[in-house]
Amino acid sequence: MVLIIYFGVVIVIDMEHRLILHPTSLFGSVLALGLGIISHGLIPTLSGGLGGFLIMMAFYAMGMLFTRFRAKRMAAQGKEADDEEALGAGDVILVTILGFLVGWPLIWFSILLSLLLGGMFSFFFLVGLFLLRKYEENSLMMFIPYGPYFVISAFLITYFPHSIAAIVPG
Repeated sequence: MVLIIYFGVVIVIDMEHRLILHPTSLFGSVLALGLGIISHGLIPTLSGGLGGFLIMMAFYAMGMLFTRFRAKRMAAQGKEADDEEALGAGDVILVTILGFLVGWPLIWFSILLSLLLGGMFSFFFLVGLFLLRKYEENSLMMFIPYGPYFVISAFLITYFPHSIAAIVPG
């Protein structure tokens, strides 16, 4: 029950403020480390956290490059550039925590599932804007919080492992 409450707090805060707060991350890391060690053992738990961190750091670096490219492009067009990050450092910390929870090798699948869920939401959101005739060029530069999708994927892997095992080969 504590894990579900933690997941809910992360989702609500990220949806409202687009932030993963440090106190929440600290609590989540202790919780996920404990649950991960009980579920998988020490090595898969630490490996899952490290794997999640490294994978997300690569995405974070690509996001920073995208942000710089976008700022230069907007400046060249005479528009004021914002400092909106494509992917925040809080997301990196959150996936590290979720890596502790789901362990290695499931963290890579958790990240993949998160990206697919977020992509599907974005696609249907843009289709909805188009159908409602509210689509603008700026719609392509809306940023969605990815924390909820990371949490949903970890929730599915944690609470429905047999369903996930039927999907993942091997």
